[in-house]
Amino acid sequence: MEEKGKERWSAAIGNLSEMTSNLESLQKLLVKKAVFVDDDTFAKASLTSEQARTIKVLEQRVQTLERELDNAISAAAHARTEKRQAEAAQKAAELRAQEVTRELENTTRVFELHMEELRAKQEEISKRDKEIKLLEAIIQTLGGKGSHSTDE
Repeated sequence: MEEKGKERWSAAIGNLSEMTSNLESLQKLLVKKAVFVDDDTFAKASLTSEQARTIKVLEQRVQTLERELDNAISAAAHARTEKRQAEAAQKAAELRAQEVTRELENTTRVFELHMEELRAKQEEISKRDKEIKLLEAIIQTLGGKGSHSTDE
């Protein structure tokens, strides 16, 4: 562990030495290539430089906003598509509900007709049953009279 720490410090000192050398080379280059201008020219150049930086920042902001706008447009288009799909699904569900309601109403009508038919048949059966009982009673009465008359 101590060995690694020494290696790091040695590397850091080497980096500092290299940076010092680079700075000295840069300073020499600046002294040779430096252009001296009056305050007015320097102020205009500084303003131009600042404006260039501001323009660059604004261009980056415009690009960011354009990407955000594109994303928002895509999201809106996706939302519209989902809305249309939901509306279509709702319409289909409503149509299916209407169809089921019609089927139920038709089934109810058929059931009511069958019930009326069954009631009519039940009444007919009941009427015939009464007629049969009446005829049985008549037969029994006649048969009883006939058996009485033969016994006498």
